[in-house]
Amino acid sequence: MTDSQKDKPLVWLSGEVKTPPFSTEARIEAGVLLRQLQQGELIPMPHSRQMSSIGSNCHELRIIDKDKTWRIIYRIDADSILILDVFAKKTQQTPKSVIKVCQKRLKQYDELG
Repeated sequence: MTDSQKDKPLVWLSGEVKTPPFSTEARIEAGVLLRQLQQGELIPMPHSRQMSSIGSNCHELRIIDKDKTWRIIYRIDADSILILDVFAKKTQQTPKSVIKVCQKRLKQYDELG
């Protein structure tokens, strides 16, 4: 079994990481961090923080870009990494609308599983 066969797949429920709107540097940083997650690494602050307000095993990646800060909301499952949302964060707190839509996506995903 090769290393890539051990990696958890990314399951995109919403959002994407591409240039634009991400700068090339921010897109590469996001890719490196997502790859680390796929390989089973836990990413500490300041790059990732827990988002228990969304659900268990939920976190947000923090990507600092040239003129904005990106957030990638994700959940670590036993067999995959679920991407719940990708957005540019404009305030200190995560908007309640983002939290609610991520909770809804998780509920729908878990009901199908």
